[in-house]
Amino acid sequence: MMSLKSLKAREDDLSSPQRQLELLSEGIFEEGELPTFKDKIAESGHFPLKPKKLEILQLNLGYMCNQVCSHCHVDAGPDRKEIMTKETMLLCLEVIKNTGAHTLDLTGGAPEMNPNFRWFVEEASKAGIKDFIVRSNLTIILANKKFHDLPNFFKKHNVHVVSSLPFYKREKTDKQRGNGVFDKSIKALQLLNEVGYAQPDSALKLDLVYNPSGAFLPTNQAAMEHDFKKALKEDFNIDFNNLFAITNLPISRFLEYLIASENYEDYMYSLVDAYNPAAVENVMCTNTISISWDGWLYDCDFNQMLDLKVNSKVKHINEYNEDLLNDRNIIISQHCYGCTAGAGSSCQGSTI
Repeated sequence: MMSLKSLKAREDDLSSPQRQLELLSEGIFEEGELPTFKDKIAESGHFPLKPKKLEILQLNLGYMCNQVCSHCHVDAGPDRKEIMTKETMLLCLEVIKNTGAHTLDLTGGAPEMNPNFRWFVEEASKAGIKDFIVRSNLTIILANKKFHDLPNFFKKHNVHVVSSLPFYKREKTDKQRGNGVFDKSIKALQLLNEVGYAQPDSALKLDLVYNPSGAFLPTNQAAMEHDFKKALKEDFNIDFNNLFAITNLPISRFLEYLIASENYEDYMYSLVDAYNPAAVENVMCTNTISISWDGWLYDCDFNQMLDLKVNSKVKHINEYNEDLLNDRNIIISQHCYGCTAGAGSSCQGSTI
């Protein structure tokens, strides 16, 4: 694994969400070389950005993770101790029972590292959610004996597993996520297949997520899915359902990488050049509410990491009101270009 610590543990300047937002507003945007995201979506008639029908509740169960990936927008790692408490989980369960959303999406860090993870999955699975997603980094399944039975636990509760796999080759994956990650990820995928995930006539869904390993945008999602399926089947006899190609947003550790490699301005030019008005229609902030480990409400997971709370009288899970939230304007900044480039990007992959 990488020995890298989180930005927070290193007391790096970029561990401050405010500093990240300043960087995203200065330089090429402040000087007018590139249009701000607000001005860009105003040109195509999308400002202010408004929510549509709420479909997805995304809960971040904590920033603790067994990996320290170079591109991580959460700045997650073993040194992050922020974890959702059982009290906050109980508030979330009340919302889940009463919401109009049909999808529950559990993320982290490694959500499985929350000490109340299994209890919460068992309780939430009773709420009648149509699509119950857990975002797993795969290696957590092999990280400790207490996690080895996760594939069977997921199967028991009909959990839709969405797993990160940067590439179908060892070198690229380990470069982004740490030495040994690829082999452990392959073993975890095989274990999920063994219990029935992504098998013919099985309702157990296993999807993969691809993030580019450098300062470039993902290519066509359908073509990449074909390549991933072919390579993983031929080399490791692994099956999965869908591949989601997600653009790396210029925040947190990926922003650090862009600045350190002197790719920041070029990357922002690439995002702005690839802006697609059609992609704005289905950006994830229009159908999602993101809930942080401590219960604050955000338009999306990325806004959560920049501490951009929802623009509403309702800002915390303890005062949740779907009607008021549906009437808000969505908060935006320059990082939002990442979701509107090319075919669009969301936690569910391309938006068009």
